Amino acid sequence: MLKSLKREVLEANLLLPKHGLVLFTWGNVSGLDREKGLMAIKPSGVEYSNLTPDEMVVVELDTGKTVEGKLNPSSDYKTHLEIYKSFSKIGGIVHTHSKWATVFAQSMLQIPPLGTTHADYFRGAIPCTRDHLSEEIITDYELATGRIIVECFLETGIDPNDVPAVLVARHGPFTWAENALSAVENAVVLETVADMAWHSLAFKNTQFESMPIPLLEKHHARKHGKNAYYGQK
Repeated sequence: MLKSLKREVLEANLLLPKHGLVLFTWGNVSGLDREKGLMAIKPSGVEYSNLTPDEMVVVELDTGKTVEGKLNPSSDYKTHLEIYKSFSKIGGIVHTHSKWATVFAQSMLQIPPLGTTHADYFRGAIPCTRDHLSEEIITDYELATGRIIVECFLETGIDPNDVPAVLVARHGPFTWAENALSAVENAVVLETVADMAWHSLAFKNTQFESMPIPLLEKHHARKHGKNAYYGQK
């Protein structure tokens, strides 16, 4: 099972440069085996072209202790662990510094649902977290980042399964899904809708209104939930 998980996590990581979501080593993907309580994640600072399945680092969900791999895990591994612990239905997480999503994150702005492309994947605005407090930066920055993401969803009442993405203030986006490959798909779509939203807002040089709620709900429901009818059965 762990060999399969590490291969999937490697494949998902290699999709990040393929889809133009990362430069150099600016990103990471993890995958979780909940039954075993183990997470596989990209090693820190290793070029994507040099990665192999055996270089994926496996850490315990509860303790963060490395149980497989000779390299250091991604510096963001504590953020991933915190999200997994709090969002119980997910099995894959992606973090990038993709251009347009990061523009919104650096501006501390949510990405509004302006059209149906957004609604197909996200049932509402992509939220942006609050700033880190000074003590959160000094003590355990990556752990605090995970806690701030979870706090954002608790305080806004957004279901992380309906909106599987967040912008960390002044930092960048995280996405998640039931597995690592689906989390990458959400990251690709997030970057696309961020690009379209920025240009839509700039085109009129004004504040757009969000799309009508019935249209948002319709497009989201076509692909998600028990009555979804998009695609093949």
